[in-house]
Amino acid sequence: MSNELKGSLWGLLGVAAFAFTLPATRFAVPFLDPLFVGLGRAVLAACFAGLLLLLLRQPRPTRAQLIKLVVVALGVVVGFPLLSTWAMVSLSAVHGGVVLGILPLMTAAVAVCLSDERPTIGFWLASVAGSLLVIAFSLLQGVGSFSSGDLVLFGAMLLAAMGYAVGGLLAKELGGWQVICWALVIALPFTLLPALLHFPLSWEQIPGSAWLAFLYLAIISQLFAFFFWNKGLALGGVARVSQTQLLQPFITIIAAVFLLGERVDIITIAFAVTVASVVIVGNRMKMESTINGRQGGRRGN
Repeated sequence: MSNELKGSLWGLLGVAAFAFTLPATRFAVPFLDPLFVGLGRAVLAACFAGLLLLLLRQPRPTRAQLIKLVVVALGVVVGFPLLSTWAMVSLSAVHGGVVLGILPLMTAAVAVCLSDERPTIGFWLASVAGSLLVIAFSLLQGVGSFSSGDLVLFGAMLLAAMGYAVGGLLAKELGGWQVICWALVIALPFTLLPALLHFPLSWEQIPGSAWLAFLYLAIISQLFAFFFWNKGLALGGVARVSQTQLLQPFITIIAAVFLLGERVDIITIAFAVTVASVVIVGNRMKMESTINGRQGGRRGN
């Protein structure tokens, strides 16, 4: 099995673990302060992450690695959780799940800027086509214009793309699970106080289902999902493996229907299927790599 195929399989496991993030967030925000949901999950995840690092006696990152870890923390520990939670106050999980279809393109673009990965024109044409479809869906759902929630969600995706790309590259040096654990620990001094200040005063009156959603966000979405995701990005390449995230809207939509009772119309399904098909085609395009001034090509699986 090639590293590209292994990376895609690990990436799919990460996507499956991520996929319930928006429905769980949408379920929690009516009962818990959005700031607590967005940052409190990182605080709880950091406690487990720090314990793992101590028990397994992981060496401290170098100064250069610490700088990259700060970027990862800004993207996937603080930026995306906080902004996506804010977006879910006004958007449905189904709508947000389909809009997230643009995230693989963003991640691939950041990866190209930071690494030697060079997707070919066919890859970019397919990814851009999928992104335009996502934008068209947002305009259609917003009756001809973007809503403020869409703008916030796009900001969340930009930060996530940055965190994914840097984290995937850094995972080649530190290991996939170590990257997210160190990022969570580094962010803890900045996430702890805001989370405590927005902890619900009458926490015992919060329904257990809302706390379960919060636990999923902290333990699975914010921590263990990244173990699979970062390993996949490191093995198969950030640009290519990031495209497996096109499957996330499907799982998110299914989760929103069964967990939240949201309705899905034929337009949403059509856009989701079309976007997924287009990006799958792009993911099978030739991928080139430039190393030390020399170019080489390889075919995707």
